[in-house]
Amino acid sequence: MTRPKTVDPAQMRAAVLATVDWLADDTVEQPDRATLAAAVRQSARTLAQLAPGASVEVRVPPFVAVQCIAGPRHTRGTPPNVVETTPRTWLALVAGLADFDDAVARGDVSASGSRAGEVGDHLPLIRVRGHGVGD
Repeated sequence: MTRPKTVDPAQMRAAVLATVDWLADDTVEQPDRATLAAAVRQSARTLAQLAPGASVEVRVPPFVAVQCIAGPRHTRGTPPNVVETTPRTWLALVAGLADFDDAVARGDVSASGSRAGEVGDHLPLIRVRGHGVGD
């Protein structure tokens, strides 16, 4: 099995920051698909690096699905612990612009299984400050 390429923290941060105006303001045009995909993929893969394991699957369709959180490994069928959300909600969680538990309560994040909530323990991955957000 091939190991996934390690994500550079500075590159992940830059990719997420490229979307921050859109995350902070509904009236800003959505970033192009390549920019959005890079931010989502790099941030999800960073989570998998920081919380290695295979007990929870994090899905951000259509861009990425990663396994993370140490514990029992899932190998077939639907995983028992799944977190799924949209790219915008995921990036808001990554950037500290949204709270995981609040997003679950609002229905913006689907978190099923007894271990799914542990993903929230690892978010945000960055804090957006000095970019017109959270100042």
